[in-house]
Amino acid sequence: MTKQPFTPQYVVVTGGATGIGRATALAFAEQGAAGVIVTGRRPDRLAEVAALHPAIVPVCADVSTESGADAVAKAVGEWGGAVDVLVHNAGVHTIGAVGDIDPEAARELFDINVLGTVILTNRLLPALTSPGGSIVFVTSPAGHNPTPMASVYAASKAAVNIFTRTWALELAPKGIRVNAVAPGWVRTEVYESHGMTAQQVDELFEQAAKSVPMGVTGVPEDVSRWITLLAAPSSAWMTGQILTMDGGADLVRARQV
Repeated sequence: MTKQPFTPQYVVVTGGATGIGRATALAFAEQGAAGVIVTGRRPDRLAEVAALHPAIVPVCADVSTESGADAVAKAVGEWGGAVDVLVHNAGVHTIGAVGDIDPEAARELFDINVLGTVILTNRLLPALTSPGGSIVFVTSPAGHNPTPMASVYAASKAAVNIFTRTWALELAPKGIRVNAVAPGWVRTEVYESHGMTAQQVDELFEQAAKSVPMGVTGVPEDVSRWITLLAAPSSAWMTGQILTMDGGADLVRARQV
């Protein structure tokens, strides 16, 4: 039987319609959460996630906006006004070489990846269980490594890393923990949604695996199990940590410096 560390807790997972967010929402539900709000901007995909478990509640909202945060807060209020775990997973990616970065795309990326986490945290912090609440960010190794062609994305994840460590200090007196996971190559549908064929994605990940010391890439469940572990009461002494999971790729970068 699956352990039930989140009985009877309430969880919010942003960007929960696909990939890591979807796997994370299902993991919390299967581990006893009384309610798991998943946010996203595609009602059809949210409905698919909600159909996986009765504890999952879909909220169609753009959480980079005040109105989106209000929609999430309203849903929280409908189950009693408490949040035990907040997972900031919503995010987008863009590429562009220095001198050729699209300002509008960069602005949208920062709105979602950075400002959205601020807006939603501001809105839900009064509802976050104190003591005992937990915030978990989904960041990236790009947040602490130079990443050619992805400087804007990397900068947004560097900001999230600083949020993780700074908010952990600020919220520790309230008994609220803040941690992050930083996954490397994870096979999700985002690649196909950007126009790649399945064969192209297969080839991309075959090459990626060759660059990783352990010779493997990840799947969403590899990440979701660590998100739930960081949020679980058994990790009550852990805060301000950024857990990199990339098959050892960071070790290669460190050796090359």
